[in-house]
Amino acid sequence: MVKPAEREKASMLRLLMEIIKDPDRKSLLTITKDLFSLGIYYRQFPRHYFSRYLFKKGKSNIKDYFPDDFLYYGIKPLLNDKEWRDVLENKLFFHLYYSQLNVPMPRVLMHNSKTVYICDGKPTEVSNYEEFVLLLNGLFEREPTLDSMIIKKIYWSFGGDKVYKISRSQVSNNRSLLTELYSEVKKSGFLFQETVIQHAALSKLNPFSLNTIRFDTFIDKDGRVDVISGYIRMSINKNYVDNICLGGCQVGIDLRTGRLKKEGYSTLSYYGVRILKSHPVTETIFEEVVIPYFDEAKELVLEAASLIPGLRIVGWDVAISESGPILIEGNSDYSITGNDLSEGGYRTNPVFRKVLDEVKDLRSSRYKYPWL
Repeated sequence: MVKPAEREKASMLRLLMEIIKDPDRKSLLTITKDLFSLGIYYRQFPRHYFSRYLFKKGKSNIKDYFPDDFLYYGIKPLLNDKEWRDVLENKLFFHLYYSQLNVPMPRVLMHNSKTVYICDGKPTEVSNYEEFVLLLNGLFEREPTLDSMIIKKIYWSFGGDKVYKISRSQVSNNRSLLTELYSEVKKSGFLFQETVIQHAALSKLNPFSLNTIRFDTFIDKDGRVDVISGYIRMSINKNYVDNICLGGCQVGIDLRTGRLKKEGYSTLSYYGVRILKSHPVTETIFEEVVIPYFDEAKELVLEAASLIPGLRIVGWDVAISESGPILIEGNSDYSITGNDLSEGGYRTNPVFRKVLDEVKDLRSSRYKYPWL
């Protein structure tokens, strides 16, 4: 049996060989100089040099990109009140908070806490697999227009982990899926939500996944709310989740027009060193796609951000249906990688520079991050 450490080492060696063989890479001397320069600048090994594709020719503004831990440890603890984080990180709390404010979201059909399931305001005790299947069948019977549902862990699920999609027919015909689902659901708490039917314009990118937009917002010291950046995520196979770490890709969006940018990125570990310009399955050219209801989507996240001022920097996931944008979730802890890539270096973004200006005024930040 291959140990995890050995598997990671083998993966790193494979990626190193891909980079060496990449005809679009910088010279090995330039890469070495880049790594040394960034290591001195950030006072740590610059692992983000590879995840940001900075080894590619033409990537000259390498100091406009940030280490992965900077947003987690350098910014969010200073701007986000930890007492409010659970409103976003707990998906049930998120739904209860924003549904009372009439923010458009997917409808919650049911939720559970281990063996207790709440549906239509009534609790039901489920003690075995057969009762679980019976409960799901009853839910589909009461919802004749419902073809499928999304089931996701309520608390601290990341990167599409513990997210399931089941159809009406699978409840009766896919015992292996239902057995896996029941074994997970009974250990914790999950939301059972209606499946969002996305706009046809986004299905052209990938019809198998719900292709969501990640916006991030910032509330400045004067209470002004701005959208910092935006990019769309999609599966690059037939997966129903769009997360990058599960075989997805991301493409930046021009915030003024809603048009996708030219280049898309997956992950080195999944898709190697290629930079995408079209979807590898549907062959849709990214820069030819304009997001429908884009202005409305920006207004939606600005409103959502304004309703929770205790969290000043947040990543929001938004789906686009045929009738308009739908807020999927908010994240007080989100990865900076996608923003860094979509903006061509997060430091080039004028709103994010406002974030940096505020953070570097704090003595603890100047001490920990002298390069600010």
